[in-house]
Amino acid sequence: MTTQTKTLTTQEVAARFHELAQQEKWFEIQDELFAENVRSVDPPDSPYMGYAEGKAPVRKKGEDFVGRIEGFHGASTTEPVVASNHFVVRRKMDVTVKPHGRIQFDEIMLYEVKDGQIVLEQFFY
Repeated sequence: MTTQTKTLTTQEVAARFHELAQQEKWFEIQDELFAENVRSVDPPDSPYMGYAEGKAPVRKKGEDFVGRIEGFHGASTTEPVVASNHFVVRRKMDVTVKPHGRIQFDEIMLYEVKDGQIVLEQFFY
């Protein structure tokens, strides 16, 4: 007996993303929805984070940021807006981060989906 896994649509990926984001389960999002060749892109002049390519380096980028958080003061993520093979969410986050101090992020997070997996996350703030 062979088992075939169904490729998720962009809408299904976005729905699962939203479900996990509402629980602040960002590493679960990476584990479950990111492709092996995923790219993570912050603004070129960002003092907080930069560019990473590949599932493990993207994970490390996230872990490094989380490791610098000294205080979590709140966050929210909107429902995704889906268009073709992309979706976007707005994320607000209020955190104290070494060495930057307290930061209020208000960002747009863009995701590209290919073959049922996220292949790109790009942040605009």
